[in-house]
Amino acid sequence: MVPRRHEISRLEGFSDAVFAFALALLVVSVEAPSSYAELIDRMLGGVSFACSFALLAWLWYEHNSFFRRFGLQDGYTILLNSLLLFVVLLYVYPLKFMFDSLFARFVPRIKPPEPMELWELANTASIYSAGFIAIFVLFALLYRHALSRRDELALSDLEVFDARSNIGHHLISAGVGVIALVIASMAPLGLAPVAPMAFCFMGPAHFIYGSRSGRNRRALEEQLAETAIASAS
Repeated sequence: MVPRRHEISRLEGFSDAVFAFALALLVVSVEAPSSYAELIDRMLGGVSFACSFALLAWLWYEHNSFFRRFGLQDGYTILLNSLLLFVVLLYVYPLKFMFDSLFARFVPRIKPPEPMELWELANTASIYSAGFIAIFVLFALLYRHALSRRDELALSDLEVFDARSNIGHHLISAGVGVIALVIASMAPLGLAPVAPMAFCFMGPAHFIYGSRSGRNRRALEEQLAETAIASAS
């Protein structure tokens, strides 16, 4: 992570406010308990809330990492950032609904979500997957835009490598979303429950890509170090 190139901009401040509002929507979507039984029910629902919170925190981290590295504020960056924030806000409730429905099968609730028919589950998974794809494609486009302005930003070789690596990282996330979307929208209805499970590929896919990317980065660091030594001698 390179040092911040700028003070916190109004664009970043606005984006942080939108992420905070998205988290607030998760909270206000849960009614305050009026009895002990409802209190326990709300606490049991904390598992799905925690997962939704973690996913939004991850998206904020990825967003923060980009702007800390590049600090772009041109029109195209603002457009991509606005689309990203729009999708995040739009998918807060589908996100919470998906996790509530998932954990209702494992955590007993007093007022569990109504069971979905297979076609409803397939449509819900399609909606969630489409939003997931859109978010990470937008992240990839942001990094691609930063690469296109590498000279203006005076990016080092390692920074260029990291930007390209991040594009691949986000496209892998989007690719997993595509797999889930294809299963949800094109596979037989009997396979609808498999669509959300496709996101389990995220871990292995990123581990393999991260391991390969890490080896290539270390090799580049060694090459740059040797070049620096040769230049100094």
